[in-house]
This record gives sequence, C-alpha cells and structure tokens, in this order.
Amino acid sequence: MSIELASQVVARGTELNLKVTTAESCTGGLISAALTDVAGSSAVVDRGFVTYSNEAKAEMLQVPAEMIEAKGAVSATVARAMVAGALANSRSQCAVAVTGVAGPGGGTVEKPVGLVYIAAQSLDGLATVKECSFADEGITGRDQIRRRTVEVALQMLLDQMS
Repeated sequence: MSIELASQVVARGTELNLKVTTAESCTGGLISAALTDVAGSSAVVDRGFVTYSNEAKAEMLQVPAEMIEAKGAVSATVARAMVAGALANSRSQCAVAVTGVAGPGGGTVEKPVGLVYIAAQSLDGLATVKECSFADEGITGRDQIRRRTVEVALQMLLDQMS
C-alpha cells in the first residue's frame, strides 16, 4: 500500500509543482525511501532528515532541547516542532515528521511500544498532528509498526497537498 500512496504523493506534487521533505525518527528514512522508490520522485522530494537521536532533532531541525526534555521525544509537541523545522530547513512547501516507539523495547506505561506521533504541514497551513496507538489496532512488531507509520505519514502528506 505504501508504494501506491507514495506514487500518489509524487503525482500530486508533480501536478502542483510542490516539493516535500521528511523528518523521521522511528522510521529511520523509510518514508523517504518509499517516495524515492517512485520514478520521477526527484521532481518532488527535496530532502529527508533522519533525526533518530535527540541531538539530531535539536541540531538539524532546531527542536529545542528543553522541549524534548520536558515533553519527551515521543510527543505531539516534538512532532509539531520537527515538521516545522523540516519546512524551515528545506525548500519544500510540504513536510511530514514522525516520532515514536517502534519497539520491541523502549516502551513505558505512558509511552508504550506502538505509540507514534505523526505531523504534516504545508507552508500555508497549521500542522496536523495525529497520535497513533498501533498496538491498540493489533499492529505489533517493529517492522509492522514502522510500515504502518509510513502509510499513515504518506496519507497525511497527501492530504496536506490537497
């Protein structure tokens, strides 16, 4: 399914002459990979940030370290700051950012494995942030969580291009 969504993002971006950027933590570049698997994606994909560490989020996307410390890297606040930083540090009109707990370890009671925040934003709009509790949907396992995150992120990116 993600190849279909990625193809739609590339087609829509080409049609509207838009560039897109990704800022990824728990997916480690899978959203960018899905987009660049599509022929013609170079007309649409500007760049991708893989900001797996908190330091990378702060250095590459200007997410305040104090925000990460106060809210945690896996939060709606940080996802929103990541997508804003992706737009500010690119030549894109649309961006998507993801941060979450893909597992199998790293989860807590407050932030269990499968909790992912996805933010999408265009230059002319406010960020849309979605909290996904994939374990509640029966999606378990690192690979499944990451793949489902890619699908949701691509759909949100497509929605921002409308």
